[in-house]
Amino acid sequence: MATAVEKKDDDLLDPGFLSRIEQLEIVSRKIFAGKMRGERRSKRKGESVEFADYRNYVVGDDLRFLDWNIYARLDRLFLKLFLEEEDLHVSLLIDASRSMDWGSPSKLKYAKQIAAALAYIGLSNYDRVSLYGYANGLVAEMAGLRGKRLMARAVDFLRNLPGEGVSNLAAACKQYAVRHPQPGVLLVISDFFEKGGFEQGLRYLLGRNLDLYCVQVLAPDEVNPQLAGDLRLVDVEDDDVAEITVSQALLNRYRQTLRAFCESLREYCTRRGVAYLFTSTDVGFDQVILSYLRQRGLLR
Repeated sequence: MATAVEKKDDDLLDPGFLSRIEQLEIVSRKIFAGKMRGERRSKRKGESVEFADYRNYVVGDDLRFLDWNIYARLDRLFLKLFLEEEDLHVSLLIDASRSMDWGSPSKLKYAKQIAAALAYIGLSNYDRVSLYGYANGLVAEMAGLRGKRLMARAVDFLRNLPGEGVSNLAAACKQYAVRHPQPGVLLVISDFFEKGGFEQGLRYLLGRNLDLYCVQVLAPDEVNPQLAGDLRLVDVEDDDVAEITVSQALLNRYRQTLRAFCESLREYCTRRGVAYLFTSTDVGFDQVILSYLRQRGLLR
């Protein structure tokens, strides 16, 4: 299969990988009611075409759904029930701040590749897919995409996320909670390097009926920096300056601090029923999709 998306932006998703994820689908640990009927079956009884069960007729029920064959045999009125079809809302909240534009490949490109793959899977299954980029609040959004024909728009959106500005997860999550009140699946893809902490931002999301996933992406030289000597470090987001002398003891303390930070994020998520995934950009993003997220129950 060759599509305009593959030809237009093969640095995000190549044709071979698309064929590998073609049959995957995004699943939710909860059942959500969409605003319109989609391809996904729900256990909620409704009025779609697939028969589910019977119940006794009560005054006021729609006579069109009476089973007259059963009435002829048993002289009793039964109403036919059907499985209702529902949309699944899938949202991808991508950290597009300046700190993500780091590494080779950059953390931002890696996040875009994960988001593009999940958008393709969602759109292929007629889920409602929404994309958001954030820095100091939401800086870009494309909400409510449905159907694979719109994948080119999703890829254009991801390609144009700039990777600039200061990250403010709290402001972004608050805006998302207001603009996207529907329940569904939400993935936050970020390094979670927030000077104000990640807790406040995630609290805005915990109050919603969401299947929430936090995907933390770091570059290898952030996990294991190869530095030595006297250095003047400049924060890429707010230009704060720190002059340091790098020693082995300092590097060990840095690694311990980073591990403690990642562990605090993991524990915060786990205690609140949020799925947490850590990955480095030296791990192929296809492994995140085909292995890690399948193991955590997001994909099947």
